[in-house]
Amino acid sequence: MYKLLFLLIFSFFTGVVNAAEAMTAPDVLARSVTDEVLVALRNDKAIQAGDLKKARDLIEGKIAPHFNFAGMAQLAVGKNWSAANAEQRKALIAEFRALLVQTYTASLLLYKDQKIEYRPLKLASDDTDVLVRSLVRQSGGGEPVQVDYGMEKTDAGWKVYNVKIGGISLVESYRSTFNTEIQKNGVDGLIKTLRDKNRVLASNQ
Repeated sequence: MYKLLFLLIFSFFTGVVNAAEAMTAPDVLARSVTDEVLVALRNDKAIQAGDLKKARDLIEGKIAPHFNFAGMAQLAVGKNWSAANAEQRKALIAEFRALLVQTYTASLLLYKDQKIEYRPLKLASDDTDVLVRSLVRQSGGGEPVQVDYGMEKTDAGWKVYNVKIGGISLVESYRSTFNTEIQKNGVDGLIKTLRDKNRVLASNQ
């Protein structure tokens, strides 16, 4: 399920947003960027053929800037964040970011002409935290999947801090696993687990 989630995240946030577009309404931005990205993916023979380096470069250059990885890492670690010192927090953010980027890279190969529909968003001028809702329809039919993006307004534009697929929160799912690891082996144990997992993922790509 999460591989599909990462593919959808990719579809939503790929694309460079210039300064004039940075404060475009989140749902409007999502719709226009997604349309452009899906066309590009259909025509990208290298990624379709499994070029993971090109996929990773694409993610680093065009997807990662749209995420608040520090905020996501803090939410994923939850109450245990306060137990981590500055160096440990820096390591947690770096490893969590690496985990997501590597997972996104693998997910690009799963693109199979899914259709994404965005729901209208009522955005007030003073809103700084919104939920952008979308519905993903599979090319082969079947039940559509609801994907919701928690976004916050920053000086650099709207950033993602959480994603829900079928009502399941990405951050909360990681939080359960992270808390279990911290209870067993402490914050350093979680960092080591993430680092080891990232090393394995990197060797397989």
